Amino acid sequence: MIKNFSVFYVGNIDLEDVGLDGIPANDRRYRNERLTQSMETAEKAAILMDELGYHALWMAEHHFQREGYECIPNVIMMGTHLAAKTERLKFGCGFNIVPMWHPLRLAEDYAMADVLTGGRMIFGVGRGYHSREVETFGSPVIDNDLNRELFEEQIEVILKAFNSESFSHHGKNYNIPPDVPYRGYDLEEITLVPRPLNLPVETWQPVVSGSSIDFTVKNGFNGVVALTGEKLVDQAFHRFRDACERNGRGNVLGSGLALGIGFYIADNENDAMERLRPFHDERFKWFAPFGFVRYADEEGRVWGTPGAPARTPRIEDGVQQKAWICGPPSHQIEFLKEVEEKYPGLENIMLHWPEGMPRDEYLSQLRIFAEEVMPAFTGRE
Repeated sequence: MIKNFSVFYVGNIDLEDVGLDGIPANDRRYRNERLTQSMETAEKAAILMDELGYHALWMAEHHFQREGYECIPNVIMMGTHLAAKTERLKFGCGFNIVPMWHPLRLAEDYAMADVLTGGRMIFGVGRGYHSREVETFGSPVIDNDLNRELFEEQIEVILKAFNSESFSHHGKNYNIPPDVPYRGYDLEEITLVPRPLNLPVETWQPVVSGSSIDFTVKNGFNGVVALTGEKLVDQAFHRFRDACERNGRGNVLGSGLALGIGFYIADNENDAMERLRPFHDERFKWFAPFGFVRYADEEGRVWGTPGAPARTPRIEDGVQQKAWICGPPSHQIEFLKEVEEKYPGLENIMLHWPEGMPRDEYLSQLRIFAEEVMPAFTGRE
């Protein structure tokens, strides 16, 4: 049963001349005073969301983005700051790109944020996809196998650090602690200081393929499926449920998952689509080259795979795939009720901020959604 509504804000600034015919993504380059607008926007969004009763503001960790799309390099630090500006809102790491961290530094930073915010941070982990940032930090991402191998060992280290009073780890990439003398004794184990107050740590990971789903479920993590066509959503939800059943985590379809959707509220679907169009197009102008078009054709083939469409999607495609929901509040409620009936274990909905949409316009949309859609779902037994 749906009960939590959150927002996924990746850190975009207000962009001018958006849409497929606007400024090419690679030609955008902004000065520092414009790029720091993302932090001001996050603060305004958090304060409004706290007032309106949203569950969490999720933010994305990214680096070096002079283009203005994803401009928050440390979401743990940002969330800790925003917790001091709000009363109830939680802050999700969507996601900490683990290969760019030493796993113990990431574990320490999250644990400290958990303490300072009184448990209002939500941990999230990902493997990364920007070669410019991951490879610059000295870790692999172009070599997918090496990236996965590193990530999985890092997660092993992080979980030991969170859950053990003291621990050691000796693997391919990390030797913790090193074999060195310390104050008259041989170092054999270490303790994370501080450790999180709330254990086990609630952890989320994006899920797409069968291998990522198995890893997510086995480690006790929750999964996020976002801006994905309904056929692929259904496949992922069923695979996740099956993996949960194999690992003793129950068999309720939708349990342990969050569904991310795009939306726009207007008097009718056509009006909403036209208002959303330039921002939707700007988003995919940036993201499509990374392979982030998670739509399926009539035969169930993912866009970009042999035989399936390989073009940049239009808003019509997103609405047809039910990844973007456009129309009046009643239309939003109808869609969410259908999702709730189909996936009875689903509790979390994430509303995606289209990367080209100006701050004031999106905050206005969040207010309408909170006042006219959320009451149909929140506060129920």
